[in-house]
Amino acid sequence: MDNLLFKTHDLSQILDEKEIATADAYCEHYKAFLSAAKTERETVSQAIERAEAQGFSIYDSDKALKPGDKIYYNNRGKALILAVIGTEPISSGISIVAAHTDSPRLDIKVNPLYENHNLAYFDTHYYGGIKKYQWTALPLALHGVVVSKDGVTHHINIGEDPTDPIFCITDLLPHLAEEQMKRTGAVVVKGEDLDVLVGSRSLKGATGDELTKLNILKILNEKYGITESDFVSAELEIVPAFPARDIGFDRSLVGAYGQDDRVCTYTALTAILSINQPSFTALTILTDKEEVGSTGNTGAQSSFIRDFIEDITENLHGNIRRVLSNTFCLSADVIATYDPIYPEVTDYRNTAVLNRGVVLSKYRGLRGKVETNDTSAEFMAMVRSIFDEGNVNWQIGEGGKVDAGGGKTIAKFIAANLNVETLDVGVPILSMHAPLEVVSKLDVYMAHRAYSAFFERA
Repeated sequence: MDNLLFKTHDLSQILDEKEIATADAYCEHYKAFLSAAKTERETVSQAIERAEAQGFSIYDSDKALKPGDKIYYNNRGKALILAVIGTEPISSGISIVAAHTDSPRLDIKVNPLYENHNLAYFDTHYYGGIKKYQWTALPLALHGVVVSKDGVTHHINIGEDPTDPIFCITDLLPHLAEEQMKRTGAVVVKGEDLDVLVGSRSLKGATGDELTKLNILKILNEKYGITESDFVSAELEIVPAFPARDIGFDRSLVGAYGQDDRVCTYTALTAILSINQPSFTALTILTDKEEVGSTGNTGAQSSFIRDFIEDITENLHGNIRRVLSNTFCLSADVIATYDPIYPEVTDYRNTAVLNRGVVLSKYRGLRGKVETNDTSAEFMAMVRSIFDEGNVNWQIGEGGKVDAGGGKTIAKFIAANLNVETLDVGVPILSMHAPLEVVSKLDVYMAHRAYSAFFERA
């Protein structure tokens, strides 16, 4: 009678030692990826490097495609589509796994550098949903690009090498924080107080005002050849300055910045890199701007996804409307998991649990399923079948109790804008949107297996 019940299983109990060792080894490469890819640009760069090593090349629309071809399209260095052409006619549909490359962070403002009482700061604007107080008294790094008027791009990465300086946002000492501690959590630290300390020494021998600021500009000019006006054409991001690390005596967890959504980015990437000639053409789509609404020309609302699919459809002599109506997509994004410290915000029977495998979410959205993609029962059944046949351990999960809040993914844009059957399938995560997020190594590896099984469907 047990087959009448819906049960999930602790992967550490049901996987054999060889499978667990494989998952742990997989996550060593995953941690290296996380440590190297802390911005959307770095994520795309790392993905292309790995793809080219596996035989992928830039898509050339003048070259006829054939089954087994491995191609990619780089959208402005922040979004990426990788494709492996299948043996089935393109009008039979495509298998898509779509994740996002961006993570919550602090962006440097357009005119950021200022001096106050001999201390030099970068003024910031936070990006995405964060708890602002989590970003104080934390080692921080500066990543990004500065493009000068002559078109030269200067790549910036300061704070990751042990010999680099780091940066920080200062906080009040407890002895003087009585009034601050009376504020609600949302304003314990205010957005305009998230200014990054970048220096304190004035330029020796100089006269006039803002000599500490001038000294910082001198250092930046000597090292990178930039001036203050070049910040206008810069994309600089403040991120935590520490690598991905194992967590726990048993080393069963990965702790790192940016695992929302680079855990799904990486697993979707390795899944498509592992296939050679699928039945259905396979696409891994990595979009930008999910944390701020999937806007802009690199986000999931941009036409670049449809444009690419239409282009390869024409190349393969298919019909775009027929292709999209026969296409299936897994929206790969993390989901909040059950946290025993904060059980009151979740419905345990409908909440993901660490070490139970990849998570199927029929719907996300906010209270009342607002702004959700509610997956059809037929596609839910199809994915269940694919995963069960592929020995993929899966569970179900929602974003929290009905009136507690919720979250959104790119699923609604793929489904609505492209007329594609779409289901959220991702990795459970603790401390989502914090500077240090936590996932299970076994769940990470199971996501890779899930996306691989989806690409290999017959």
